[in-house]
Amino acid sequence: MKTVKELQIEMDGKPVSLYTLFNKKGMSVDITNYGAKILRLMTADRNSKFEDVVLGFDTLEEVIEKEIYFGAICGRFANRIKDGRFTLDGEKYQLPVNNGTNSLHGGIHGYNEKVWTVKSVSQQELVLNLLSPDGEEGYPGNLDITATYFLSDENELKIHYEATTDKPTIIGLTNHSYFNLKGAGNGTIRDHQLQINADFYTVLDESFALTGEIRPVEGTPFDFRKPVVVEERVDDEAFVPGWGLDNNWCIRKHQAGDLALAGTVYEPVSGRKMETFTTQPGLQVYSGNWIENVIGKEGKKYDRQDAICLETQGFPNSPNVAHFPSPVLRPEEKYDEWCVYKFSVE
Repeated sequence: MKTVKELQIEMDGKPVSLYTLFNKKGMSVDITNYGAKILRLMTADRNSKFEDVVLGFDTLEEVIEKEIYFGAICGRFANRIKDGRFTLDGEKYQLPVNNGTNSLHGGIHGYNEKVWTVKSVSQQELVLNLLSPDGEEGYPGNLDITATYFLSDENELKIHYEATTDKPTIIGLTNHSYFNLKGAGNGTIRDHQLQINADFYTVLDESFALTGEIRPVEGTPFDFRKPVVVEERVDDEAFVPGWGLDNNWCIRKHQAGDLALAGTVYEPVSGRKMETFTTQPGLQVYSGNWIENVIGKEGKKYDRQDAICLETQGFPNSPNVAHFPSPVLRPEEKYDEWCVYKFSVE
Protein backbone atom coordinates (compact mmCIF):
# COMPACT_ATOMS: atom_id res chain seq x y z
CA MET A 1 0.00 0.00 0.00
CA LYS A 2 1.63 3.21 -1.16
CA THR A 3 1.65 6.23 1.09
CA VAL A 4 0.62 9.53 -0.42
CA LYS A 5 4.28 10.61 -0.32
CA GLU A 6 5.16 7.67 -2.57
CA LEU A 7 2.54 8.39 -5.22
CA GLN A 8 4.05 7.25 -8.52
CA ILE A 9 1.50 4.97 -10.17
CA GLU A 10 -0.74 4.85 -13.21
CA MET A 11 -4.52 5.00 -13.42
CA ASP A 12 -6.47 4.99 -16.69
CA GLY A 13 -3.10 4.90 -18.43
CA LYS A 14 -2.03 8.20 -16.85
CA PRO A 15 0.62 8.78 -14.17
CA VAL A 16 -0.64 9.79 -10.73
CA SER A 17 1.76 11.63 -8.49
CA LEU A 18 2.09 14.10 -5.63
CA TYR A 19 3.29 17.67 -6.00
CA THR A 20 4.37 19.96 -3.15
CA LEU A 21 4.24 23.73 -3.47
CA PHE A 22 6.01 25.88 -0.89
CA ASN A 23 6.68 29.56 -0.32
CA LYS A 24 9.30 31.70 1.40
CA LYS A 25 7.38 31.72 4.68
CA GLY A 26 7.43 27.94 5.13
CA MET A 27 3.82 27.33 4.09
CA SER A 28 3.34 24.29 1.86
CA VAL A 29 0.54 22.45 0.09
CA ASP A 30 0.49 18.88 -1.25
CA ILE A 31 -1.66 18.29 -4.34
CA THR A 32 -2.25 15.16 -6.40
CA ASN A 33 -3.39 15.14 -10.01
CA TYR A 34 -5.93 12.45 -9.05
CA GLY A 35 -9.05 14.59 -8.67
CA ALA A 36 -6.83 17.70 -8.51
CA LYS A 37 -7.01 17.13 -4.75
CA ILE A 38 -5.39 19.16 -2.00
CA LEU A 39 -4.08 16.49 0.38
CA ARG A 40 -2.13 18.53 2.92
CA LEU A 41 -1.82 22.22 3.75
CA MET A 42 0.78 23.26 6.31
CA THR A 43 0.40 26.71 7.80
CA ALA A 44 1.67 28.39 10.97
CA ASP A 45 -0.16 29.46 14.12
CA ARG A 46 0.60 32.62 16.10
CA ASN A 47 3.58 30.84 17.71
CA SER A 48 4.99 29.83 14.31
CA LYS A 49 4.02 26.19 14.83
CA PHE A 50 2.98 24.55 11.57
CA GLU A 51 -0.04 22.27 11.37
CA ASP A 52 -1.85 20.52 8.53
CA VAL A 53 -5.27 22.20 8.31
CA VAL A 54 -7.09 20.07 5.70
CA LEU A 55 -8.67 16.68 6.26
CA GLY A 56 -7.35 13.82 4.15
CA PHE A 57 -5.64 10.44 4.06
CA ASP A 58 -2.19 8.86 4.13
CA THR A 59 -2.61 6.35 1.29
CA LEU A 60 -3.83 6.56 -2.28
CA GLU A 61 -6.26 3.71 -1.66
CA GLU A 62 -7.95 5.77 1.04
CA VAL A 63 -7.95 8.90 -1.14
CA ILE A 64 -9.84 6.89 -3.77
CA GLU A 65 -12.24 5.01 -1.52
CA LYS A 66 -13.00 7.24 1.49
CA GLU A 67 -14.83 10.60 1.48
CA ILE A 68 -14.24 11.06 -2.23
CA TYR A 69 -14.64 14.86 -2.27
CA PHE A 70 -11.92 15.70 0.30
CA GLY A 71 -9.81 18.43 -1.31
CA ALA A 72 -11.10 17.78 -4.83
CA ILE A 73 -12.14 19.97 -7.72
CA CYS A 74 -15.80 19.12 -8.30
CA GLY A 75 -17.49 19.35 -11.70
CA ARG A 76 -18.71 19.57 -14.39
CA PHE A 77 -21.28 21.24 -12.16
CA ALA A 78 -20.60 21.44 -8.42
CA ASN A 79 -23.40 21.10 -5.87
CA ARG A 80 -26.95 20.01 -6.71
CA ILE A 81 -29.07 20.11 -9.86
CA LYS A 82 -32.67 19.31 -8.99
CA ASP A 83 -33.80 15.90 -10.29
CA GLY A 84 -30.63 15.83 -12.41
CA ARG A 85 -32.48 17.67 -15.19
CA PHE A 86 -31.99 20.88 -17.13
CA THR A 87 -32.91 22.37 -20.49
CA LEU A 88 -30.42 24.25 -22.64
CA ASP A 89 -31.37 25.94 -25.92
CA GLY A 90 -34.59 23.93 -25.99
CA GLU A 91 -32.88 20.56 -25.54
CA LYS A 92 -33.55 18.51 -22.40
CA TYR A 93 -30.73 16.77 -20.55
CA GLN A 94 -30.91 14.06 -17.88
CA LEU A 95 -27.92 13.64 -15.58
CA PRO A 96 -27.21 10.73 -13.22
CA VAL A 97 -29.01 11.09 -9.88
CA ASN A 98 -26.54 10.41 -7.08
CA ASN A 99 -27.79 12.43 -4.09
CA GLY A 100 -31.36 11.64 -3.12
CA THR A 101 -33.38 12.80 -6.13
CA ASN A 102 -30.68 15.20 -7.33
CA SER A 103 -27.42 15.17 -9.27
CA LEU A 104 -24.47 16.22 -7.09
CA HIS A 105 -20.93 17.39 -7.94
CA GLY A 106 -20.98 16.30 -11.57
CA GLY A 107 -22.63 12.91 -11.13
CA ILE A 108 -21.44 9.40 -10.37
CA HIS A 109 -17.95 9.85 -11.82
CA GLY A 110 -17.15 13.53 -11.40
CA TYR A 111 -13.88 15.39 -11.83
CA ASN A 112 -12.97 14.44 -8.26
CA GLU A 113 -11.98 10.98 -9.54
CA LYS A 114 -10.41 11.90 -12.87
CA VAL A 115 -6.66 11.78 -13.47
CA TRP A 116 -5.72 15.29 -14.57
CA THR A 117 -2.79 15.91 -16.91
CA VAL A 118 0.10 17.86 -15.40
CA LYS A 119 0.98 20.70 -17.79
CA SER A 120 3.69 22.31 -15.68
CA VAL A 121 5.01 22.37 -12.12
CA SER A 122 7.36 24.68 -10.24
CA GLN A 123 8.12 25.53 -6.63
CA GLN A 124 4.98 27.64 -6.26
CA GLU A 125 2.69 26.65 -9.16
CA LEU A 126 1.00 23.52 -10.49
CA VAL A 127 -0.99 23.62 -13.74
CA LEU A 128 -3.45 20.78 -14.40
CA ASN A 129 -5.60 20.05 -17.44
CA LEU A 130 -8.65 17.87 -18.00
CA LEU A 131 -10.51 17.06 -21.20
CA SER A 132 -14.13 16.20 -20.36
CA PRO A 133 -15.79 14.58 -23.39
CA ASP A 134 -19.18 15.41 -24.88
CA GLY A 135 -21.83 13.33 -23.12
CA GLU A 136 -19.77 12.51 -20.04
CA GLU A 137 -22.20 12.11 -17.12
CA GLY A 138 -24.88 13.45 -19.46
CA TYR A 139 -23.34 16.89 -20.02
CA PRO A 140 -23.10 18.31 -23.56
CA GLY A 141 -19.90 19.55 -25.16
CA ASN A 142 -16.21 18.69 -25.11
CA LEU A 143 -14.90 20.77 -22.22
CA ASP A 144 -11.21 21.69 -21.98
CA ILE A 145 -10.37 22.70 -18.39
CA THR A 146 -7.21 24.14 -16.88
CA ALA A 147 -6.85 24.43 -13.11
CA THR A 148 -3.85 26.35 -11.78
CA TYR A 149 -2.79 26.17 -8.14
CA PHE A 150 -0.43 28.96 -7.05
CA LEU A 151 1.00 29.44 -3.54
CA SER A 152 2.03 33.07 -3.04
CA ASP A 153 4.57 34.45 -0.58
CA GLU A 154 1.63 36.22 1.10
CA ASN A 155 0.31 32.79 2.21
CA GLU A 156 -2.44 32.76 -0.41
CA LEU A 157 -3.42 29.53 -2.11
CA LYS A 158 -4.85 30.74 -5.42
CA ILE A 159 -6.95 28.48 -7.65
CA HIS A 160 -7.61 29.66 -11.20
CA TYR A 161 -10.22 27.81 -13.26
CA GLU A 162 -10.30 28.24 -17.05
CA ALA A 163 -12.40 26.31 -19.55
CA THR A 164 -13.63 26.34 -23.14
CA THR A 165 -16.24 24.22 -24.91
CA ASP A 166 -17.09 23.26 -28.50
CA LYS A 167 -20.87 23.39 -27.95
CA PRO A 168 -23.16 25.09 -25.43
CA THR A 169 -22.91 23.50 -21.99
CA ILE A 170 -23.16 24.32 -18.30
CA ILE A 171 -20.24 24.55 -15.93
CA GLY A 172 -19.66 25.29 -12.26
CA LEU A 173 -16.36 24.33 -10.61
CA THR A 174 -15.38 24.46 -6.95
CA ASN A 175 -12.70 23.18 -4.61
CA HIS A 176 -14.05 20.98 -1.83
CA SER A 177 -11.34 21.17 0.85
CA TYR A 178 -12.35 20.41 4.43
CA PHE A 179 -10.63 22.83 6.81
CA ASN A 180 -9.94 22.70 10.53
CA LEU A 181 -7.70 25.57 11.61
CA LYS A 182 -6.68 23.72 14.78
CA GLY A 183 -5.30 21.02 12.54
CA ALA A 184 -6.86 18.05 10.80
CA GLY A 185 -8.16 15.54 13.33
CA ASN A 186 -7.67 17.92 16.27
CA GLY A 187 -11.35 18.19 17.17
CA THR A 188 -14.44 20.14 16.24
CA ILE A 189 -14.90 23.35 14.27
CA ARG A 190 -17.81 24.36 16.53
CA ASP A 191 -15.43 26.76 18.33
CA HIS A 192 -14.28 28.42 15.08
CA GLN A 193 -15.65 31.87 14.26
CA LEU A 194 -17.39 32.26 10.89
CA GLN A 195 -18.12 35.44 8.97
CA ILE A 196 -19.91 35.47 5.59
CA ASN A 197 -19.90 38.56 3.37
CA ALA A 198 -23.51 38.19 2.22
CA ASP A 199 -26.77 40.09 2.66
CA PHE A 200 -28.86 37.33 1.04
CA TYR A 201 -29.04 33.54 0.98
CA THR A 202 -30.76 31.02 -1.28
CA VAL A 203 -33.64 28.85 -0.03
CA LEU A 204 -33.59 25.04 -0.10
CA ASP A 205 -36.47 22.68 -0.81
CA GLU A 206 -37.02 19.35 0.96
CA SER A 207 -34.51 17.64 -1.35
CA PHE A 208 -31.77 20.23 -0.55
CA ALA A 209 -32.00 21.72 -4.05
CA LEU A 210 -32.53 25.45 -4.44
CA THR A 211 -36.09 26.66 -5.02
CA GLY A 212 -34.99 29.87 -6.76
CA GLU A 213 -36.06 32.08 -3.87
CA ILE A 214 -33.52 34.54 -2.47
CA ARG A 215 -34.08 35.94 1.03
CA PRO A 216 -32.33 38.60 3.12
CA VAL A 217 -30.20 37.35 6.02
CA GLU A 218 -31.33 40.26 8.19
CA GLY A 219 -33.03 38.98 11.35
CA THR A 220 -32.41 35.30 10.53
CA PRO A 221 -29.93 32.61 11.64
CA PHE A 222 -28.32 33.04 8.20
CA ASP A 223 -26.88 36.41 9.23
CA PHE A 224 -23.11 35.90 9.55
CA ARG A 225 -22.17 39.42 8.46
CA LYS A 226 -20.40 39.79 11.79
CA PRO A 227 -18.27 36.92 13.19
CA VAL A 228 -20.33 34.20 14.88
CA VAL A 229 -18.99 31.27 16.89
CA VAL A 230 -20.18 28.27 14.88
CA GLU A 231 -21.52 26.49 17.98
CA GLU A 232 -23.92 29.36 18.66
CA ARG A 233 -25.70 28.90 15.34
CA VAL A 234 -24.98 25.50 13.78
CA ASP A 235 -27.80 23.58 15.52
CA ASP A 236 -30.50 26.12 14.70
CA GLU A 237 -33.78 24.80 13.28
CA ALA A 238 -33.18 26.87 10.15
CA PHE A 239 -30.39 24.48 9.17
CA VAL A 240 -30.41 20.71 9.72
CA PRO A 241 -30.62 20.34 13.51
CA GLY A 242 -27.99 18.01 14.90
CA TRP A 243 -26.13 18.06 11.60
CA GLY A 244 -25.24 21.60 10.62
CA LEU A 245 -24.70 24.04 7.78
CA ASP A 246 -24.97 23.11 4.10
CA ASN A 247 -26.22 26.29 2.47
CA ASN A 248 -25.40 28.81 -0.25
CA TRP A 249 -25.00 32.55 0.35
CA CYS A 250 -25.03 35.33 -2.29
CA ILE A 251 -21.71 37.13 -1.99
CA ARG A 252 -21.82 40.91 -1.70
CA LYS A 253 -20.05 42.55 -4.65
CA HIS A 254 -19.91 45.88 -6.47
CA GLN A 255 -20.41 44.03 -9.75
CA ALA A 256 -20.47 40.47 -11.04
CA GLY A 257 -17.05 38.95 -11.61
CA ASP A 258 -15.23 41.05 -9.01
CA LEU A 259 -12.74 39.21 -6.83
CA ALA A 260 -14.47 39.75 -3.49
CA LEU A 261 -14.21 38.52 0.07
CA ALA A 262 -16.71 35.69 0.48
CA GLY A 263 -16.09 34.43 4.00
CA THR A 264 -13.63 34.26 6.89
CA VAL A 265 -12.92 31.53 9.41
CA TYR A 266 -10.92 32.23 12.59
CA GLU A 267 -9.73 29.80 15.26
CA PRO A 268 -8.94 31.68 18.49
CA VAL A 269 -6.60 29.19 20.20
CA SER A 270 -4.12 28.89 17.33
CA GLY A 271 -4.84 32.38 16.03
CA ARG A 272 -5.13 31.06 12.47
CA LYS A 273 -7.42 32.94 10.12
CA MET A 274 -8.51 31.95 6.63
CA GLU A 275 -10.08 34.49 4.29
CA THR A 276 -11.79 33.21 1.15
CA PHE A 277 -12.01 35.39 -1.95
CA THR A 278 -13.72 34.56 -5.24
CA THR A 279 -14.93 35.91 -8.57
CA GLN A 280 -17.91 33.54 -8.37
CA PRO A 281 -21.34 34.65 -7.08
CA GLY A 282 -21.95 32.06 -4.37
CA LEU A 283 -20.42 30.53 -1.26
CA GLN A 284 -21.52 27.13 0.03
CA VAL A 285 -20.66 26.70 3.69
CA TYR A 286 -20.67 23.07 4.80
CA SER A 287 -19.86 21.90 8.32
CA GLY A 288 -18.87 18.32 7.47
CA ASN A 289 -22.30 17.01 8.44
CA TRP A 290 -21.93 13.60 6.82
CA ILE A 291 -18.47 12.73 8.15
CA GLU A 292 -18.80 9.88 10.61
CA ASN A 293 -15.98 7.91 12.26
CA VAL A 294 -13.58 8.35 9.32
CA ILE A 295 -9.97 7.42 10.03
CA GLY A 296 -7.75 9.99 8.38
CA LYS A 297 -4.12 11.05 8.36
CA GLU A 298 -1.90 9.74 11.18
CA GLY A 299 -4.76 7.51 12.34
CA LYS A 300 -6.78 10.48 13.57
CA LYS A 301 -10.57 10.14 13.58
CA TYR A 302 -12.81 12.63 11.78
CA ASP A 303 -16.44 13.08 12.80
CA ARG A 304 -19.37 15.36 12.07
CA GLN A 305 -18.53 19.07 12.39
CA ASP A 306 -14.79 18.34 12.55
CA ALA A 307 -14.28 20.44 9.39
CA ILE A 308 -15.73 23.36 7.50
CA CYS A 309 -15.83 23.83 3.73
CA LEU A 310 -16.00 27.25 2.08
CA GLU A 311 -16.88 26.27 -1.49
CA THR A 312 -16.87 29.22 -3.89
CA GLN A 313 -19.31 28.46 -6.67
CA GLY A 314 -22.07 29.40 -9.04
CA PHE A 315 -25.51 29.09 -7.47
CA PRO A 316 -26.67 25.47 -7.12
CA ASN A 317 -29.49 24.44 -9.47
CA SER A 318 -28.84 27.57 -11.54
CA PRO A 319 -29.44 25.70 -14.84
CA ASN A 320 -33.11 25.60 -13.79
CA VAL A 321 -33.51 29.12 -12.37
CA ALA A 322 -33.52 31.88 -14.98
CA HIS A 323 -32.85 34.75 -12.56
CA PHE A 324 -29.74 33.12 -11.04
CA PRO A 325 -26.30 33.96 -12.48
CA SER A 326 -26.08 31.88 -15.66
CA PRO A 327 -23.90 28.74 -15.67
CA VAL A 328 -24.05 28.49 -19.49
CA LEU A 329 -20.76 28.43 -21.40
CA ARG A 330 -20.77 28.80 -25.19
CA PRO A 331 -18.04 28.09 -27.75
CA GLU A 332 -17.15 31.77 -28.22
CA GLU A 333 -16.77 32.29 -24.46
CA LYS A 334 -14.22 31.38 -21.79
CA TYR A 335 -14.97 30.22 -18.26
CA ASP A 336 -12.54 32.18 -16.06
CA GLU A 337 -12.97 32.08 -12.27
CA TRP A 338 -10.77 32.42 -9.19
CA CYS A 339 -10.82 31.15 -5.61
CA VAL A 340 -8.23 32.39 -3.11
CA TYR A 341 -7.67 30.99 0.38
CA LYS A 342 -5.51 33.47 2.33
CA PHE A 343 -3.99 32.43 5.65
CA SER A 344 -2.80 34.71 8.44
CA VAL A 345 -2.67 34.85 12.25
CA GLU A 346 -4.13 37.19 14.86
